[in-house]
Amino acid sequence: MPTVQDKVIAITGASSGIGEATARLLAERGARLVLGARREDRLNAVVDGITAQGGTAAGVVVDVTRREDLRRLTDTALERHGRLDVLVSNAGTMAVSPFDELRQDDWDAMVATHVTGLLNGIGAALPVFRRQGTGHFVNVSSTAARVVKSPQAVYAATKAAVHVISEGLRQESGPGLRVTVVSPGFTHTEGVGKGASSEAAAAMTRMRDEIAMPPSAVASAIGYAIEQPAGVDVGEIVLRPTAQA
Repeated sequence: MPTVQDKVIAITGASSGIGEATARLLAERGARLVLGARREDRLNAVVDGITAQGGTAAGVVVDVTRREDLRRLTDTALERHGRLDVLVSNAGTMAVSPFDELRQDDWDAMVATHVTGLLNGIGAALPVFRRQGTGHFVNVSSTAARVVKSPQAVYAATKAAVHVISEGLRQESGPGLRVTVVSPGFTHTEGVGKGASSEAAAAMTRMRDEIAMPPSAVASAIGYAIEQPAGVDVGEIVLRPTAQA
């Protein structure tokens, strides 16, 4: 049966939410993990929790908007394990607000994290994958890329860019590389509403608490894509709570 056993997997945004859930699930299945996040204390807690359960994990403080941080993440995988099999680009921010509020710093942050951050990950991992002749990009998007709802337009635009970049990368990858987009709907994470305008944050938090699915559901989808046999590329997984319109 296909497995993630002994695969070397790097994950960004790994200190909480989907990233943390994915790290814990893959560690339980025998993957060797290199975890990146900005919050060192939270990152260390995730690494310590995994290693205490007998898993293999290392943490690297990473801001995905910085190219050198992504290179340090991939270099750590190579130094510790001699290869990198999968890069899960999961880091995200959801500081949504109506256009009239002109929160341009928040717009810039979403572009920098979801678009530039994704490209920085590709820039760091693609040369490694080419040398190896194998590799797998798993890029976390959102159902917001498909259905735009106010006041999420900028967020949705950056997530739509994840799809466009991923499809272009897939077309150029050749038979040895795989590219998967995972598009979750409402997921119960601390990032929902964080940094958003007060009205948007209240509405999103209320909806999260009413209908959101657990991060473990998204982690399972990521695990499914990774565990497929060589030569099988799961292009996209869309998952959402059944209560989400």
